[in-house]
Amino acid sequence: MKRYLKVIRLFWTAAISTEMEYRLNFVIATLTSLGNLAGSIFGLFLFYRKDYTFPGWSWEAALIVLGIFTLLQGFSASFLAPNLNRIVRHVQEGTLDFVLLKPIRSQFWLSTHTLSPWGLPDLIFGCIIIVHAGQRLGLGINNYLLSILPLTCGLVILYSLWFILGTMTIWFVKIYNVTEVLRGLLEAGRYPIVAYPAAYRIFFTFVVPVAFLTTVPAQAMLGESRLSWLIGAVFLAGVLFLVSTWFWRFALKFYTSASS
Repeated sequence: MKRYLKVIRLFWTAAISTEMEYRLNFVIATLTSLGNLAGSIFGLFLFYRKDYTFPGWSWEAALIVLGIFTLLQGFSASFLAPNLNRIVRHVQEGTLDFVLLKPIRSQFWLSTHTLSPWGLPDLIFGCIIIVHAGQRLGLGINNYLLSILPLTCGLVILYSLWFILGTMTIWFVKIYNVTEVLRGLLEAGRYPIVAYPAAYRIFFTFVVPVAFLTTVPAQAMLGESRLSWLIGAVFLAGVLFLVSTWFWRFALKFYTSASS
């Protein structure tokens, strides 16, 4: 474990040093995040402007869902997109050969090799929204602690789905559009799951588990989550992570290296 932590520190130190050579990009990323957040809040406001509320969700509670969604966007921009989207390029250019030859697990290397600071504004803005809404709802530190487990499970679920799609590059090189479809579906997580018709709720719970990414952590933070949902989140995160690991090893059996 110490070895892997040391490797992560070296990876991320080098990545941040490289990215910070273009500091204007951080300003642009911040302005972009502000614009996206303003659009999201305005979209949510359109639902609540005439005393309409999602069943069981006040304005502040819905803001917490939006805040968690913004956190996930920051996590994706900082960790997932910079790393997992490069799997396509590694396969196309044959540089995956060098990754497989390194004395470290290839999935770990591909998942942690770089870090982008451009997702930091979303992480900060997401926390600000959550704290602001939490203060208006009178939430205490215990409420925030209760959401750590389901939120962590949501991050693992998102990573696993993204990595599984990235692994499909072994067979289908032009897989980038599929990851964009996934990101489009995950946009549904900016609102509580009850905002959608029954058929869509089933889809966003059992097919594309958007509900476990934002709604379940928000319910835990509000103290309204059922134990069954928490167990389901832990189970789903564990299963998907194991599947992503197995699927990567399975896909490598079909990988034709650049030197073969």
